Amino acid sequence: MTADATTGALDLESRPRLAPGVRLKYDEARSCWVVLAPERVLMPDETALEVLQRLDGKKTVDALVAELVTAYDADRGEILADVTELLNGLLEKRVLAL
Repeated sequence: MTADATTGALDLESRPRLAPGVRLKYDEARSCWVVLAPERVLMPDETALEVLQRLDGKKTVDALVAELVTAYDADRGEILADVTELLNGLLEKRVLAL
């Protein structure tokens, strides 16, 4: 992974955050966490929620992966692949910003 500020490409030093106008919120009516974005609502699964709750715009992808590896005593390569796939998908949907 390499950084490219012009294309919004994700790399280990990227500091992802929710895009402007996007919020992560617990929805009492649905009894679950939702991502509220303009004209859409996404319901993250448990894994995605763990990642989304850790995004603050200050933490790098590398630091995020390290946190998850420690929290779940999991293989770094697997966590990195899963996190990268999730974050890239959310970047494509314009739910995240770098």
